[in-house]
Amino acid sequence: VQLQASGGGLVQAGGSLRLSCAVSGGSVTDYSMAWFRQPPEKEREFVSALHWGGDWDQYADSVKWRFTISRQDAKNVVYLNMYDLKPEDTALYFCAASHSSDDLERELEYHDWGQGTQVTVSS
Repeated sequence: VQLQASGGGLVQAGGSLRLSCAVSGGSVTDYSMAWFRQPPEKEREFVSALHWGGDWDQYADSVKWRFTISRQDAKNVVYLNMYDLKPEDTALYFCAASHSSDDLERELEYHDWGQGTQVTVSS
């Protein structure tokens, strides 16, 4: 499956952004989908995941209550709505697809990755 992430940009602290991940070559309902991010000079880290059934999601503690993952089946798109952004949210954000139902915070569970979209939060 091919993934195309978009929606990144420059925003002030406290602002909001919505990232999109367009899925092609398969149906978004067949995959557990996730967002990861890589801050400058740091390793990639888990942000959020949505189970393929669409019935549960999970979040890293650092983004819980500020970020929301969702999908629009008819458009084959997964979203990451980000609110109350902080400078520490600055990173390259990646979407990823997995056939797995478990351990969705682990990078190794994901077999397809998008190219990344940059989010920069100024203080």
